[in-house]
Amino acid sequence: MNIAKERLAKYFLEARRHIEVITEAIEELTYPIKSYDELSKLQKFAVNSLIFRFSKLQDLVGSKIFRTYLEYNRYDTANKSFLELLKEIEKEGIIDIDSWDELRKLRNIIAHDYPDSEDEQIEAINLFIKKSSLLIDTVSRLESRYGETQ
Repeated sequence: MNIAKERLAKYFLEARRHIEVITEAIEELTYPIKSYDELSKLQKFAVNSLIFRFSKLQDLVGSKIFRTYLEYNRYDTANKSFLELLKEIEKEGIIDIDSWDELRKLRNIIAHDYPDSEDEQIEAINLFIKKSSLLIDTVSRLESRYGETQ
């Protein structure tokens, strides 16, 4: 079996696990969130799960799936920067560079600079809920294209 094919299959399985938790977390929440303090314990747990799994999924897609998907489709990824890979992914119609940059910035809001004020926290949580569909759709497009070439 092709090494890239094996890795992609493994990565898509991992991505589906993250997506399952993201979807379940969102189902526990009422969008838009108005106040973090008014959330139940279960909803706070759902928010934390959503943020964690979103971050893990965004990292998985950006650091592993994009490159492996291109390798599987016989694109030479050796010595290519992430931006070069992303441009190729954009040509494939999977996600545009600006949208990916939004997802990356959103992940970094929580990973590096957790918002100080409750308003900023609520805004970030609502963005995670809103942008999750973009990330999930990106994985679905990649999986669909992968399935077409098997």
